[in-house]
Amino acid sequence: MTTEPKKTAPKNLFIDNRWLIIAAIFAFIIYLLLPVLTPFLIAAILAYICDPLVDRLCLMGIGKFKLGRTLSTALVMAGIFGIIILLFLILVPLLQKESLLIAERLPGTINNIRTIIEPWLQSNFGISLAIDSAQIQEIISKNWKTAGGLLGDLLKIAGSNGLALIGILANILLLPVVLFYLLRDWDGFIASITRLIPRNWQIKTTSIAVEIDQVLSEFLRGQLAVMAVMSVFYVAGLWLVGLDMALAIGVIAGLLGFVPYLGPILGLGLALLVAVLQFTSLAQVIPVLMVFGLGQLIESMVVTPKLVGERIGLHPVAVILALLAGGQLFGFTGVLLALPVTAAIAVGLRHAKDNYLSSDTYLN
Repeated sequence: MTTEPKKTAPKNLFIDNRWLIIAAIFAFIIYLLLPVLTPFLIAAILAYICDPLVDRLCLMGIGKFKLGRTLSTALVMAGIFGIIILLFLILVPLLQKESLLIAERLPGTINNIRTIIEPWLQSNFGISLAIDSAQIQEIISKNWKTAGGLLGDLLKIAGSNGLALIGILANILLLPVVLFYLLRDWDGFIASITRLIPRNWQIKTTSIAVEIDQVLSEFLRGQLAVMAVMSVFYVAGLWLVGLDMALAIGVIAGLLGFVPYLGPILGLGLALLVAVLQFTSLAQVIPVLMVFGLGQLIESMVVTPKLVGERIGLHPVAVILALLAGGQLFGFTGVLLALPVTAAIAVGLRHAKDNYLSSDTYLN
């Protein structure tokens, strides 16, 4: 007596296609809403970075008094905005003061360059530089005194584009509100999303999500540490060589180091500009170049491997490409999403590679 093999029910392709259609519609809606999602994305990134700190405050407390999630969130947010306000209070007056000094020194610097270059041009090409330092000084002083008028013109332009100004202010005011609620309810949001994952996908999805979280957390928090260390290094180095605006240029070079090579290149350009206006010989400019050269060696060989590590799987070239592609496709919002999306794609590609290497297609 033979038994007929059991017939397996065909997969319901309609259900799978329906979910694909829903996902496509959802992605299209997100794409349309990208211009208004910027404060939410910034808040989500900050909440992701700061959530471990809030969790730690909740567990530690103050003595016998246990801090709740709400109070811990408020303390962390106060720390974040306190640091931002402190940076503005330090950098803005310093930049204003040093800009005045640069404006005063520029005519003298031009005169020094003229005395060096003009004899050579005159003897070799018969060219003389018709540059009047006194006239340049007068133009700078006049324009500097009329800076208030320029500010008034900018305010008139802002007033004529009232809706755009209101939108910018609304986003700025919305950011702390969204950050507070996201940071306070972060664990609840993650749990709700986890419950929505289909049961037969949950183990694999959770494994991939944990791996993505490890990559992002190591990269983002490690990079923040690198930015802080390199800011201190550049500020100290430029201060030791006697460069004006050492604090402002060092902080800019360190903080913009999140984008590979952007911070050091921009910082070097600003430092050379100030050095040319401040110093009178090439020998005094060379130490500035040495600070940035040494900074790149320390960052690439010591600081980044120690604080970020090679195990995150995001090569600097991949980071640059991701940031440029995100900015080209989706503007500032794309820059915010570039690294998380790239990390997720990198994890997915690693899993796809493992599946391929263990498949019959590769083994046979």
